[in-house]
Amino acid sequence: MRALQIAATGMSAQQTRVEVISNNLANMSTTGYNARRAEFSDLYYQQAVRPGTLTATDGTMVPAGVQLGLGVRPTAVSVMLAQGAPVQTSNDLDIAIDGNGYFEVTLPSGISAYTRDGGLKRSPDGLIVTSDGHPVAPGITIPADARSIAINADGEVFAYFNDQVEPENLGQFTLADFVNEKGLEAMGSNLFLETPASGAAQVALPGEQGLGLLRAGYLEESSVDPVREITELIKAQRGYELNSKVITAADQMLGATVQIR
Repeated sequence: MRALQIAATGMSAQQTRVEVISNNLANMSTTGYNARRAEFSDLYYQQAVRPGTLTATDGTMVPAGVQLGLGVRPTAVSVMLAQGAPVQTSNDLDIAIDGNGYFEVTLPSGISAYTRDGGLKRSPDGLIVTSDGHPVAPGITIPADARSIAINADGEVFAYFNDQVEPENLGQFTLADFVNEKGLEAMGSNLFLETPASGAAQVALPGEQGLGLLRAGYLEESSVDPVREITELIKAQRGYELNSKVITAADQMLGATVQIR
């Protein structure tokens, strides 16, 4: 009774779909989060009669054949790339990327990670870091006696001092882009790692090579659409129920077979 195994793969697929949806809803308030979508494909087919097979009687070709599917499997959990709405915070170290690009951060291991979370902070040494304390490239330090700072759309960081009329340029942020953003490896904490699928990071200044500009005093909201996610959740739930009914029907058929005398 192949229906049991086929329906089981369907229930497993819908369970994966619900898990992806639940993660999207859990991150609907996460800065810079992009919703994910579970993608599936059908499994192998049992070729009872192959299309194009010649019949043994008169040599007539079979036009369609008999191909019995064996279920479904997950193929990918794809990122739905979309920019979230910018929300004003008035914090001088909150930065939203208006367009393509990622901030490059340095992990304790020395490798680079990438994020769109622009909720930056200031370390005890004045270094601009992420919320987890990772330095943001190219490593800009704010002097302790700086009265305030300002960041323009090109990523230049200016510090204002009480004894100076003109601001001092402390450095300029860079952004990274990838040929295939969906190929980045998510590692949590709003960070991504470069992979062979994503291609090498292409680093440039904001506004160059197709990269976006920076908006200081703003943060990028999550791109999760709660209405869409709830709709997908209902569809996944109904799909799970339908596959469970197939298992029930197959069980009843097996029961009827056992009772035949």
